[in-house]
Amino acid sequence: MTAHIVTMGGGGFSMSDHGAPTNFDRYLLEISGKSAPLVCFAPTAAADDPQYINKFLLAYGTLGVRTMVLTVWDGGSQASVERMAEADIILVGGGHTVNLMALWKAHGVSKAIKARAQGDDVVLAGVGAGGACWYGGCITDTFGDYRPWRGGLGLVEGSFCPHFDGEAGRAPAFTDAVAAGDLPGGYGADDGAGIHFIDGVPTNFVAETRGKRVYQVMPSELPTSSGVLVEPQQMTIL
Repeated sequence: MTAHIVTMGGGGFSMSDHGAPTNFDRYLLEISGKSAPLVCFAPTAAADDPQYINKFLLAYGTLGVRTMVLTVWDGGSQASVERMAEADIILVGGGHTVNLMALWKAHGVSKAIKARAQGDDVVLAGVGAGGACWYGGCITDTFGDYRPWRGGLGLVEGSFCPHFDGEAGRAPAFTDAVAAGDLPGGYGADDGAGIHFIDGVPTNFVAETRGKRVYQVMPSELPTSSGVLVEPQQMTIL
């Protein structure tokens, strides 16, 4: 059993020109090891936005895969939650992390995903909030401002900051939170960059284009560090 977890700061079809699939989307299919994987899209963080769902179906419909969508906002969630056990790839969309986790807990999605992670080979992935949900904590704008929050799935250690280069206030909020101990050390990921974990171990730092980076952000007691060290990682261009 191998559990792949790919956490992206942003990117993929949802941020591409004309909604086309990107090398990030193709990377997920490649590491699944399946010729026609079943891809489950979870747009919970975006309130199951129909336009977002349609964008996913159009993008992944060109990739020769089977698709399903997890919906929890309008009732009837039980069938799609149960079918998640069959998915080869679970792809979580962006939006608001706190709302995502609250609904997942209420509908049993968190429990189903954790069970899936302990079963057969699976790829768990996401962008933005969908990248943050796999950690124990993150920087979120769910409440209006940027603030540290703990309450993710905790399937990988540490904390996460998506959109590290995409929104001016996020990176400072994250480094301040790590320096203050409000969040454990972790990773900040630019839009178009992410971390690939295999069975909980970070094994590859990937980018859709050159110049996009992942940064390890760790607390530090060095007098010149202002309480935090930010180290860019060696990237693999997809």
